[in-house]
Amino acid sequence: MSNSKLKSGKAAKGTLTMIAMSIMIVTSILSMRGLPSEAKFGIQSIFYYLFAAVVFLLPFSLVCAELASTYSKPGGLYRWVAEAFGPRWGWTAMFLEWQTVVIWFPTVLMFGAASLAYIFWPDSFDSWLASNKVYTLVIALVIYWGVTLNSLRGQAQANRLSTLGGLCGTIIPGAILIVLGVVYVCMGKQIDLAQVPFFPDFFNLETVVLAASIFLFYAGMEIQAVHINDMQNPARDFPRAVFLAIAVIVVVYAAGTLIIGLVIPAKDINLLQSLLVAYKALWASFGLSWMGNVIALLIMVGVVGQVSALVTGPSTGLMAVAQSGYLPRSMQTLNKNGVNKPILLIEGVFVTVLCLILIVLPTVESAYQIMSQMATIIYLIMVLMIYGAFLRLRRTEPGKSRGFKVPFGNAGKWIVTVVGVAGALFPLLLSYLPPSQINTGSPVVYVGILLAGVAVFVALPLVVYAFRKPSWRNPDARFYPFDWQIEDRKPWEVSKWSAGYEPTQQQVADAEQQAITNHATQKHM
Repeated sequence: MSNSKLKSGKAAKGTLTMIAMSIMIVTSILSMRGLPSEAKFGIQSIFYYLFAAVVFLLPFSLVCAELASTYSKPGGLYRWVAEAFGPRWGWTAMFLEWQTVVIWFPTVLMFGAASLAYIFWPDSFDSWLASNKVYTLVIALVIYWGVTLNSLRGQAQANRLSTLGGLCGTIIPGAILIVLGVVYVCMGKQIDLAQVPFFPDFFNLETVVLAASIFLFYAGMEIQAVHINDMQNPARDFPRAVFLAIAVIVVVYAAGTLIIGLVIPAKDINLLQSLLVAYKALWASFGLSWMGNVIALLIMVGVVGQVSALVTGPSTGLMAVAQSGYLPRSMQTLNKNGVNKPILLIEGVFVTVLCLILIVLPTVESAYQIMSQMATIIYLIMVLMIYGAFLRLRRTEPGKSRGFKVPFGNAGKWIVTVVGVAGALFPLLLSYLPPSQINTGSPVVYVGILLAGVAVFVALPLVVYAFRKPSWRNPDARFYPFDWQIEDRKPWEVSKWSAGYEPTQQQVADAEQQAITNHATQKHM
């Protein structure tokens, strides 16, 4: 995930061009942090990037675009899933997206601690410090809670930090890495493509586990798809924007990955440190090894910016859940700076507990890997729920006006769904296997942590929903009702609305009042 995964201001209809949408998709997805994990695959990484783009990013982009252009009222994926399956599962999907971000925090914080270590000299000390669990834990928590305290001062403060981090920690280092790599090759260095086959050995699944993290690299389309209604001709321009964005993302990811593999042998690649080592090696070839430490400082600033960009982001989606009555009133309050302090503190507790996994795993690298895999699993479960919502809403609301529709009619719907679901299930199941390339300790402990962690994260929203109280619904909080509430039907029943029908303001107001009444008597779907 990158530092751009924040909601943007709403643009006017027709003001978002195809190029602008492509840029938004690229900046929301592209990130340098995960390149070392794919550099272990050498030239095979290009296959994985292309494979994940075709079977995951492309179909998921099309589905999210249809849902976002059809169900454009506030709530995002909470509304999409709740329209199809009711608020219990809509809240669960929203919670899983939130927890994907929460689980992602320890991985980027560990990377930030490693970057800070590489600001110092000599190199042997840098490597030892970056591998030290106590150092990593302390720095990770200091960064996170420092950014959280800054974010409590208001979104403007958080945005300043995230903007600085995005420029210094992603854009500038990314451009420098590619330029240095090109110059390095022009100096006579070459990649030996013959030693590594382009196609992986899928019969040896333990060797391809690390590739599953690529699917998390492509996370975020459910956020940017909400802007599709701002395009003049979304049916024509959005697919073009997606294809252009995919091409840029794959090229940058592949180039950066190969450059790391160029200067560091696959057996020596460390998931946290190798990006920093690659910079040092590249600069050293020009007699400027000290510039590697400068880049490490920039990347460290970028990590702070990424955390700042995302630390307040989940509260926006959770507020939609809260306003519809499924979170306590205490979690619906904003401080004087307009920030939801209770959600940020709860989020901080989750992050702190997850960081403590460092204590029970053999190395910092293994903790980084297990957090990445857990985030991938949680995210892909949410993705499968969105595909389910897409299919059900096509059946229950066939006449609903859709600003964008997955092309090629019914055949297109099924092709996109089958490919997308298979593309999500494969890395989800693969993520439970310990990778052969790194030491993750006991396979039983590794798999046990993943199974227990995923079970807890899926169960938590269901438990909260089961113990909901009528008092949680604030009658003064305005939440646009779901279509099935307005139409007074069950979510799984087929709509009787004719094509293009839009409810009147009075129907909406009546449905909103009925939802408040139902909440008071615990009548929920």
